Amino acid sequence: MNNQKILIEKAFEAQQFCYTPYSNFNVGAALLCSDGTIYTGCNIENAAFTPTNCAERTAFFKAVSEGHKDFAAIAIVGNKAGLEVGQGDYCAPCAVCRQVMAEFCDLKTFKIYMAKDYDDYLEYTLEELLPHAFTPKDLED
Repeated sequence: MNNQKILIEKAFEAQQFCYTPYSNFNVGAALLCSDGTIYTGCNIENAAFTPTNCAERTAFFKAVSEGHKDFAAIAIVGNKAGLEVGQGDYCAPCAVCRQVMAEFCDLKTFKIYMAKDYDDYLEYTLEELLPHAFTPKDLED
């Protein structure tokens, strides 16, 4: 089985743990580290809205907190609560999540899979979704 299929399956599994009492929009993500480790994440909402955390950032923060900082790909799935796999649409990462990805990932090689079903997905590089990114290199002397 290829990486994108495994990641998409894990993202749909992660979606089951969402806490979304306000939007009822459930997002799951599965992040592939370069060593093959996979971290999952779901979106977690908050009544104050600002503390809400996206699925993608949840996966990244879990991975970084465990010592991983080299990533290859991420799969993202999202749809309204109650919809079955395949009934939703593609779910793109928000701008904040794209910026977090740019902190840790190579723009040209990091893959982003946006899936609405196990076999129906779009594939992009981070550079395609975040052209002219602001990265740690911009802060170097």
